[in-house]
Amino acid sequence: MLMSSNARPATLQYQANGFRVLSAGSFVLCAVTGEQIVLEALRYWSVARQEAYASAEAATRRLTGAA
Repeated sequence: MLMSSNARPATLQYQANGFRVLSAGSFVLCAVTGEQIVLEALRYWSVARQEAYASAEAATRRLTGAA
């Protein structure tokens, strides 16, 4: 049985003004909380660390070392 791309995480390359999909999927995982983030809702990421965050709070925690 073939799996839909919706059933797996995407692999992204994070850039300053967006991201590039390297491997199809419908979500990525937050680097702090492990929460699934659907691509349409992805707003926070780090270009330097190449990781995604579920919220501004999670990004701040990670980038200040509080995570």
